[in-house]
Order: sequence, then C-alpha cells, then structure tokens
Amino acid sequence: MTQLKEIKKEMNKVLVGKDKEIDLLLIALLQGGHVLLESVPGTGKTLLAKTFSQCIEGMFRRIQFTPDVLPSDVTGIQFFNPKTQEFELRTGPVIANVLLADEINRATPRTQASLLEVMEEKQITIDGETVPLNPPFIVVATQNPIESQQGTFPLPAAQLDRFLLKIPFTYPEFEEERMILSRFKSVQPLDEVRAVMSLEEVEALSREVKEVHVSVDIESYILQMTRGTREHELIEVGASPRASLALLKAAQGQAFMEGRDFVRPEDVLHVAPYVLQHRIQLTAEASLTKSEEEVIAGLINTIILPVETR
Repeated sequence: MTQLKEIKKEMNKVLVGKDKEIDLLLIALLQGGHVLLESVPGTGKTLLAKTFSQCIEGMFRRIQFTPDVLPSDVTGIQFFNPKTQEFELRTGPVIANVLLADEINRATPRTQASLLEVMEEKQITIDGETVPLNPPFIVVATQNPIESQQGTFPLPAAQLDRFLLKIPFTYPEFEEERMILSRFKSVQPLDEVRAVMSLEEVEALSREVKEVHVSVDIESYILQMTRGTREHELIEVGASPRASLALLKAAQGQAFMEGRDFVRPEDVLHVAPYVLQHRIQLTAEASLTKSEEEVIAGLINTIILPVETR
C-alpha cells in the first residue's frame, strides 16, 4: 500500500483534482485491465497516462492513431533482411508495460481489431508466430466524443468490452483550473515525476488484490446489476458475463485501495458506472432522450444493497 500512496503522491505533482481517476487507473493496473479515457480535448487525458507511466519502472510506448495507421504499425511485421536473406521478426509498440493508445477512435476498424488479441490474451501473433507480452501490461486509450463524425470510427462492442473501465473526464472546478495555471505557467511538472514502483512490486500487489474476499451476497449483488441490464426496457444489449467478472475485479481493487481485505456493497456501487456504462446499448427510442450513464444510474438505484457481511 505504501507504493500506491507514493504513486498517487507523484501523480498529484502534475495532476489537479484527479484523485478519483488516479485510483481507477491503479485498480486497472493491479487487476490487469485496460482503461478508456473519454473527454473533450485539453482536459488532461494524455497527461494522466504519461504521468502514470513515469511512476512505474517499466516500458512506456505511445501510438498516435490516425486513419493511415496500419495493423502492422501496431503489432509488428516479419522483415526480410537482405544481408542474411532471412525474415526477422520486428515487434511493434505494443511490446510495452504501459501502452498509450491516443485517439483510438481515429484508427480504422482493421487497425482497432489488431488490439483485440493484445488486450484480451496479452500476446500478439505475426504471420503465425506468437509473442507473449511480459506483465504487467495495461492499455490506456483516449478518445474525443465530440468529433464522432469527423474522420473517426466508433469502437465496436467487442472492443469496448475489452476495457475494464471507461472513465469520463470533466472540466476542472474554478480553483482547480487556477491551480493548473499556477503550476504550469513557468515549469513542466512532468519532468519532476520519478518512478516509485518496480514491475515486481506491481506483480506482488496484483496477487494480493486477487485475495480480497468477495462474499456470496456481494456476488449476488453484482449479478443482479449485470443481469438487470439484460432485462431493462431501455437497454437493447445488456452486459455480458465478462462484465460481471470485470465488476467483481474492480470492486476487489476498490476495497484494496481502501486498505480492506473484503469487498463491501459500497465498493461495487463506486465502480459500477465505470464498468457498465460502455458495455450496454440503448434502444433507438431510449437513446433519443437518455444517456448510458443515466440508465445505469437508474438501474443501480433500483437494486437493494445487501446486508454487509465479512
């Protein structure tokens, strides 16, 4: 837990008012999940990912997605070496511990699909040759929701389902924005961030998170949420069993972040919107008047919290 506090301390040297987002990012790291950051430009999505990567003693890679980026630019190619007259494997930027997929919805569907195997199975396959990725591995992707019709390709449901959490960014409060002006007007705080956690420590904490106890009542509470999305009148496509498992893992991570070895109903409540909102599709009628966030919030409020047990 000391390492997690050190990471938060280092990230707060750069970021202002992003404690919740930092906690969610750490939950994804410890549970081997991936994160989708969504907001308008200039709210600090890329800065959050870069600051996060500098706090970990691992390899950081960034891919700036555009429509002309090819799948081979992401995963790698078999390169013919004229000197040796043999093909050599040249892996792409996905061979990393923290991969920043910047503006992922600007990539074509074919290029987006090249990340499916990487995100789910933590490996890449190039011309039949499989290369496993060294843990930990986390994809932090960003997208801009307001340019949905300007050279972008919306992520398909199969791609969205690979993200453990979707974190919306909001504009800072007045005093928070004043602090940003003061902090960045003369120096670059990112240069002062140091690595405070090794890859071995990340793996050790990841094993501890998986030992956080989840009672039968909490499991039932999680299943009521995900199954409720499949029966909701405003939802056309509900959350999958993968979403149930993602909600359990995120709740374990939330409990661990608070120093507990058991999950409380409040842990599930806290992470549920970030786990479920990108895994549902509203009906055509509902989408005209409601957002996924509103529907999920309404659904959660209808489910009775279980009596807390340890």
